Amino acid sequence: MTTPNVSAACRGDKKVYAINCSPRKNWNTAKVLESALKGAADAGAETKLIHLADLTFSGCSSCFVCKRKDRDSTGMCALNDALTPVLEEVCKGDGLIIGTPVYFGGESGMCRNLIERLFFPALSYDDFSVSMAQKRFPVAFVYTMNVPEEMAQKMGYPERFRLLPETAARLFGDGKPESLFVCDTYQFSDYAKFHAGRFDVAHKDAVRQTQFPEDCDKAYRLGADIAKRA
Repeated sequence: MTTPNVSAACRGDKKVYAINCSPRKNWNTAKVLESALKGAADAGAETKLIHLADLTFSGCSSCFVCKRKDRDSTGMCALNDALTPVLEEVCKGDGLIIGTPVYFGGESGMCRNLIERLFFPALSYDDFSVSMAQKRFPVAFVYTMNVPEEMAQKMGYPERFRLLPETAARLFGDGKPESLFVCDTYQFSDYAKFHAGRFDVAHKDAVRQTQFPEDCDKAYRLGADIAKRA
């Protein structure tokens, strides 16, 4: 079984996790999550960053074992693969931040697989208002995307990406949906090496130098808030 690449900050009574749903472990999504965990650590929490790219796992297999009457519901997925110990650990924690890049107007494939395995077992088929989650903890989502904020608004991203934070708040959290949009991100370290002529490199450089640090600062405050609410 592959061991996830993790980073730990300070130790505390509470533990806040971040899950990177990007295939890149040292780029936009990861850096924003690192800032969030720094905020959580400075607020007194122990932190851990998990990169899904290090794991071999699948999404829901539609086995419905988590809904069977002859099985005591644990709120946990019955599949057993490299994601299983991650889910078990995260669901015992005190806070969770899920970060995903936006691909073709949606979360990454890894993120969708994670959500299927994390959310569905916690959903009661007897009463949708009931959560089967073993523990309550605040959850936040971070979305990183190439499109500028104005375009994200025109494309309806705030509405499109409302469901997962709201569902997380209902199943696991304290009812407070929370998400952070990081727009107009830098896709390449050297744009000259790629067919990317439609992008204004000077503009991308300026955003990287000015806006991205502000986004990381927002993530820092988000992480601190998660730790304080945990």
